[in-house]
Amino acid sequence: MTSTFDSCKDGSNDDVCGDVIEKLQNTSAADNNNDVNVSVCANCGKKGSDVNNICNKCKQVKYCNAACKKKHRSKHKKHCERRVAELHDIELFKQPPPDDDCPICFLRLPSHESGNRYQSCCGKRICCGCIHAPVYDNQGNEVADKKCPFCRTPTPATVKEVIKRMMKRVEADDPITTYDLGNNYRDGLYGFPQDHTKALELWLKAAKLGCTDACVSIGFAYNYGRGIDIDKEKAKHYYELAAMRGNANARHNLGNKEANTGNYNRAVKHYMIAVSSGDADSLKWIKEMYLKGHATKDDYMKALQLYQEYLSEIKSVQRDEAAAAHESFRYY
Repeated sequence: MTSTFDSCKDGSNDDVCGDVIEKLQNTSAADNNNDVNVSVCANCGKKGSDVNNICNKCKQVKYCNAACKKKHRSKHKKHCERRVAELHDIELFKQPPPDDDCPICFLRLPSHESGNRYQSCCGKRICCGCIHAPVYDNQGNEVADKKCPFCRTPTPATVKEVIKRMMKRVEADDPITTYDLGNNYRDGLYGFPQDHTKALELWLKAAKLGCTDACVSIGFAYNYGRGIDIDKEKAKHYYELAAMRGNANARHNLGNKEANTGNYNRAVKHYMIAVSSGDADSLKWIKEMYLKGHATKDDYMKALQLYQEYLSEIKSVQRDEAAAAHESFRYY
């Protein structure tokens, strides 16, 4: 009578092969002379602590040597791909790290583009409320000339001064100014030549330094062939990387892609994470999906709750005053 493990070896029962392998490789200490380090080769069944050649992709199965790994590759492929996809989704749909707080008022920074400003003088992101509020000196007197509300550095008066400050931050490996410099090369702004290849080079550097907007721009470049050959898989990789690092726009766009292909459950997951980061468009899309029967009432109620929680963290009288003063300070 053929055992289940034998059928895994000969390929006649590939669907259960992966589960059997995992059970065998999780053999308890009691099943092997109390040796907690016992492992089982997924190809030949050999047991021992020297069975330590791990599958590079799924990290779930072990082999006694490279020859056994190669021989078992075709039988393991389906299980391996399924497990790799599962592990990827676990990372993809994790709640991203929380947004930073404004270094002046200590409230959560709004995710809306006009809700905060980056200060190249000190490298701080400051909320619209603190940017709009008057700046005072050490004696409590209002400063007439515009200065950074955090470090009190005067605002540059000329484009030349702006570029000089930017290049200084780029040399210090500042991720945001490195990304902005890439944008200048992409668009040919402020005297920089239009150069998509140089822009991509700077975005890649900014992405390594942690700039999520750079990841989105790299994804766009690969998706449409701007300064590089079109590569849809790499485009998807960088969009997902931006989303996993907390970029709400990238997360919303991933939700759109899933919704457009009918993967509504995955779309809702993406939109829900985006809503918790303050993306109002994702809330609207969940509402539309609910009205069309592609999302549940509970989904929509949860999204509303998440958005209200986000608003409660970012709203302040000072930010409301700034938004009322000018549209450029709108923060949600």
